[in-house]
Amino acid sequence: MTASLPLVDIARFRGPDRAAFLDELRRAAHEIGFFYVVGHGVDPELTDGIFAVAREFFALEPERRREIANINSPQFRGYTSTGHEYTAGAPDRREQIDIGPERETLPPGGPVWERLIGPNQWPAAVPRLREVTLAWQAEALRVSREVLRALAVALGQDEGYFDRWFDDQASTHVKIIHYPGRETTADDQGVGAHKDYGYLALLQQDEVGGLQVQGPDGWIEVTPVPGSFVFNIGEMLEIATQGYLTATRHRVVSPPPGVDRYSVPFFLGPRLDAVVEPLELPAELAARARGVSQDADNPLLAAFGENAVVGWLRSHPKVAQRWWADVLAERA
Repeated sequence: MTASLPLVDIARFRGPDRAAFLDELRRAAHEIGFFYVVGHGVDPELTDGIFAVAREFFALEPERRREIANINSPQFRGYTSTGHEYTAGAPDRREQIDIGPERETLPPGGPVWERLIGPNQWPAAVPRLREVTLAWQAEALRVSREVLRALAVALGQDEGYFDRWFDDQASTHVKIIHYPGRETTADDQGVGAHKDYGYLALLQQDEVGGLQVQGPDGWIEVTPVPGSFVFNIGEMLEIATQGYLTATRHRVVSPPPGVDRYSVPFFLGPRLDAVVEPLELPAELAARARGVSQDADNPLLAAFGENAVVGWLRSHPKVAQRWWADVLAERA
């Protein structure tokens, strides 16, 4: 393991040392693409509460958890048991609930990505989970949009540059995750190495740790910092900045035997009809842009809705086969 992640205080974005803060944020986002954020103002009762309802849900008997199994949701919402989500072609050792914006399904006939719009599934056995999760989701959205506005200014843009894609139709996404302790010393893929395809991801992790970021000299251990969120750059920002900001590969190593880990990531995606347009960077930043990554196994698409569809179909093959067989056949 090498190095550590930078830490930034987002409250400084509205403070007197704004310029110094923007320099620090720009450097963190450009050089590593991962950083801790403090000063966000989220009530600790809410951050504690989301873990409390997570532990309550994952303590249920398996059949109660499966009452909201994502196989029942064309929108890939609900519960996924351990080994049923795939990253880099291998099953992840985690169980989770996937939650998106609460919306009605749309009539057929529109773009294929409209099929991702629809309702969530909520467990009857843990009624507080819905209330706490939606409150946490709203705060995660607020903080993420503030960080995105700060990044816009750090990149030489107006702070509202990205706002048009983040109205009430934005495609946000929450995962409530439980990582059980590994069963063997070799079985350590909590989540395989990957990049996130939205604009930004926010992560609330517990005290156990296990998240690792690929740095230039090896894997960086993302040690839990109390009161912080971990942020990382998504592929849409890589496209928008022509690689000045880069979506960084990261993974989660399963906790040791007998230890449970909980985390709640929030993915800041734009409207599904968003098409990422390259922004005009100041000359000194443009000169340091690295270009968009080229990966034959993970092509980056400027159309966000299409990128989202590709990601979901790849990650949840059983749900895809049940509800998206026509799309799979067209793309075979």
